[in-house]
Amino acid sequence: MNATLEAPQTETQLSNLRRSRPIRAARPAERIVLTGFMGSGKSTIGPLLAAELGWNFVDLDAEIERRTGLSVPQIFAERGEAAFRKEETAALVTALGYARAVIALGGGAPETLANRLLLEQTPATAVVYLAAPFATLAARCAQQPGNVRPNFTDHAAETRFATRQPLYQRLAHVSVETGSLSPEDSVAAVLAAVAAKASLG
Repeated sequence: MNATLEAPQTETQLSNLRRSRPIRAARPAERIVLTGFMGSGKSTIGPLLAAELGWNFVDLDAEIERRTGLSVPQIFAERGEAAFRKEETAALVTALGYARAVIALGGGAPETLANRLLLEQTPATAVVYLAAPFATLAARCAQQPGNVRPNFTDHAAETRFATRQPLYQRLAHVSVETGSLSPEDSVAAVLAAVAAKASLG
């Protein structure tokens, strides 16, 4: 079972936690990591953000599939979640070695303690939480071609969202609310938020 941090109970506690740890984005970021739940826009915004910066885009799930020769559902079905999480951490180690890269995490990546530690301890890495209400995320997934996540709106998905949301918030240096933004506006908001955080030192 993956280790999880005890979630803060209030926004004040979240703010205090962020102030209590170093902000690596205080110097110019060499990489931007996008985190968030399914439907938050990581795979849509990530390539646009990378193009705007002239950087490379790395989708962590796609990188895992490239490394293993299996799709993510196949890995879960044939090897189990524990094996997938090991592959995920190995892929993240590699991805965080890249400079000038935008990295999109899988929705469950922050649940693994090793992944959180990697993100917290890698210098010049800005972690951005792409946030939106669950209803918005569900609507986005329902609109995807082929409805690739047919069970997204079930109770289990909403429970996972509630469990992961505090982890996204704690891990991120900045959060960007994308619920009412176009992909292009979301890119602009991410760039502005990362620049503002860096300028605060």
